[in-house]
Order: sequence, then C-alpha cells, then structure tokens
Amino acid sequence: MTKFDFEKAMERLEQIIDNLESGNLSLDESIKVFEEGVELSKKCYEKLSKAELKVKQLIKTDSGEFELGLFSEENQ
Repeated sequence: MTKFDFEKAMERLEQIIDNLESGNLSLDESIKVFEEGVELSKKCYEKLSKAELKVKQLIKTDSGEFELGLFSEENQ
C-alpha cells in the first residue's frame, strides 16, 4: 500500500476540475474523471479530519473543568 500524498491529491483534483470545466471530455470520460475526483476528495477529507484530531487536546479551564481546544505550545 502506498502512502497517500495530500498535496498530489489536491493537485490532481485541480486538474480534474479544469478538465471538467473545459467541456472537452466526452460524457463517459467526464463521469470517469468525476468519480476519481469524488474518491480523491473523500481521501483528502479523511486526511484533514485525522490531522485535526492530532492537534486537538483537552485543556483545563480556570474553573477546573476540561474543554476541547486546539494544541498550542503554551497549553503544555
């Protein structure tokens, strides 16, 4: 299994959008490229969601309760 490259996937999504907007593809080609774009967008969304979880942490408030906050150096 190869490692998912977010940046390359985003570049490919931009190419797909350009191709679809150009109107130069046949209907079958458009459907195939569109399906590829949907799959890439799902993978990118999953990657972003996982990255967001990695930078979140529980932060203790002044009242002693915990809340979910974004990771920062000053919270350590």
